[in-house]
Amino acid sequence: MKRKIVAFAGMVLVVAVLLAAAIYRKGHSFTPPAGISQGHPAPDFTLTDTQGHPFTLSQLHGKIVVLNFWATWCPPCKDEIPWFVDLQKQYGAQGLQVVGVSMDDPSDRNDVIKFAKEAGVNYPVVLGQQSVADLYGGIEYLPTTFYIGRDGVVVERVFGQPGSRDEVEKAVKLALAAKPTL
Repeated sequence: MKRKIVAFAGMVLVVAVLLAAAIYRKGHSFTPPAGISQGHPAPDFTLTDTQGHPFTLSQLHGKIVVLNFWATWCPPCKDEIPWFVDLQKQYGAQGLQVVGVSMDDPSDRNDVIKFAKEAGVNYPVVLGQQSVADLYGGIEYLPTTFYIGRDGVVVERVFGQPGSRDEVEKAVKLALAAKPTL
């Protein structure tokens, strides 16, 4: 009986530590070592948008692009989408273009369309594929966001949800102010 109590207490302690780590990490961005990083050209791709039309990243050359990999089942993704909607409204006239890359299962297309409509998404949403995720070093965490300058070079990348809308806006302003490197 005593062993069972000790084992149970040990399991409770492990769960508590894991929960504390998850709570601490929520809102803190982190950067895994692999992937497309700052100063490198953003890989071009063509995906299908939610309306069934082809969408190619390079068609946005000359604009500031916020490339956001997300999913409808991802709570932090859902939290930051209103920020992107607001920033698209605020900075669109200055050349900002947010692009959502849904990493939902391809069979969930209607769920993606419904979610985007309900969330008031005012920017293109494309249906992601693993091959595109691989071009960006593998998207291991959602959300993952790349801020791309007018020259197509990555200015900033964020793995995980930033702590606030202000942090996202700071990255947008950084991309808007970036001098072309190519």
